Amino acid sequence: MGRTMVLAAVLAVVSLCAEAQQRFVLPLYAGGGTEKNLQTTSVPSLPEGWTTCDSVPDVTISLPQKEKATGQLVVICPGGGYGGLAITHEGYMVADWLNARGIAAAILRYRLPHGHWEIPLEDVLSALELAKAKAPEWNVDPAKVGVMGFSAGGHLASTALTHFTSPNNRPAFGILVYPVITMDERYTHQGSRENLIGKEGSAELVHRFSNEAQVTKETPPTFLALSDDDETVVPYNSILFYNALKTCGVPAEMHIYPSGGHGWGFRGDFPYAEEFYTALARWVREQNGQ
Repeated sequence: MGRTMVLAAVLAVVSLCAEAQQRFVLPLYAGGGTEKNLQTTSVPSLPEGWTTCDSVPDVTISLPQKEKATGQLVVICPGGGYGGLAITHEGYMVADWLNARGIAAAILRYRLPHGHWEIPLEDVLSALELAKAKAPEWNVDPAKVGVMGFSAGGHLASTALTHFTSPNNRPAFGILVYPVITMDERYTHQGSRENLIGKEGSAELVHRFSNEAQVTKETPPTFLALSDDDETVVPYNSILFYNALKTCGVPAEMHIYPSGGHGWGFRGDFPYAEEFYTALARWVREQNGQ
């Protein structure tokens, strides 16, 4: 091998290593864990590209090339009915898409509740706090940390948008993709509801986690995207949240695509993927004042 080819090979390896160093995993809590979610039933087998989390939550940090960085970061909450985490097409693929546009990502592997509703809420607010605390290290503006969620992860993201407790865990913006929003049994996703608040969830918990009822004028600007033919999480969930946002004067944008069903994430096989990506990229730039 000639000297030029050797140098090229070395540079290629260095480049790959530099790229690899842009993604790393951090425990969500000091010491690697907090209280367990007291799971008493066995975890069902999960599809390829899915994972679970029961006692030690973490975040996978994925940073864009420094020269591309916009200063924004998105905490990503994969869906899975609060019974699993679709970590690939609603996590890693999303982070890759964001990074390509200069946006940092933190993929949250939150603890599954098994009826302990306080646990995923604690995790998403802690992830936002961690992202803001680490922002200077990651070339991120702490005032530009948002949250994004899919399906039940969309419910968790909408919970962060409506149940934040301080400026340290208030998202700057929210992105909700075919989200579960309400616990009203007429419109909710039943599996998500049962996994979050239990089969006999009280009226108080139903109201507390029907996030359309928790929107205020302090709720951050929100982007919603879904399919009209979604039979898993009916579109009325997103409509309820959008209407609540507009009632409170919160900036919002909603896209209802004619078809695609549920769970398309960022695989790219969604029929309206390019329309969705274009609208979302433009909206996120607008949140950055661009």
